[in-house]
Amino acid sequence: MSSKRERANADPSSHRPPVPDEGLVIRGEDWYGRDLSGQRFARHTFYDTDWTEVVNDGGIFDECTFSGVRFNASRHTNAAFTNCTFKSCTFFDTRFEQCKAIGSLFQQSTFNLFSVTGGDWSFVGLPAADLRKAVFEGVRMREADLTAARLEGATIAGVDLSGAMLHGSKLTGADLRGSDLSALDPLTVELAGAKIDLEQAAVIATSLGFDVC
Repeated sequence: MSSKRERANADPSSHRPPVPDEGLVIRGEDWYGRDLSGQRFARHTFYDTDWTEVVNDGGIFDECTFSGVRFNASRHTNAAFTNCTFKSCTFFDTRFEQCKAIGSLFQQSTFNLFSVTGGDWSFVGLPAADLRKAVFEGVRMREADLTAARLEGATIAGVDLSGAMLHGSKLTGADLRGSDLSALDPLTVELAGAKIDLEQAAVIATSLGFDVC
């Protein structure tokens, strides 16, 4: 699959974004409240740009780099952020609805009141991300890297996590009902108080070697 980063997300510390073309660099601009609906950006680099309350319906961002960008209170619907890199960005009260973030990598970013509904976030890299109380509903997150992610109290409902990397993740008190947990090893994650349904309980029991009758 061309959108896959050749497993770059498996080792995020070694990932380096491409050297930016100065003609495609946007630095320190105030885009507060801007409407980016339908716009297209490819291989652009955004440094310290304010995207507070940005509206983005159907915008396309491919292989872009976002560094120090503030996405606070922004709304993204039917938009695409494919093979992008987000470093030291702020996501406060940020919502993504029916968006694609295939192959994108998030590093050293902060997430508060963060919500993703629907869309395709397969192969996304969120290693060690602090996603406490974040909401992921009905999202495709196949082979996502959630290694050591903090997901305490998060809602991860109806999410396709097949092949996802969850080693060391903290799912204490998370709502996992309806999600594909076939890739979850209960011996390598923290699950105390997590909510699961009967079908998921059978999957976890089978992974522990129980014969579910």
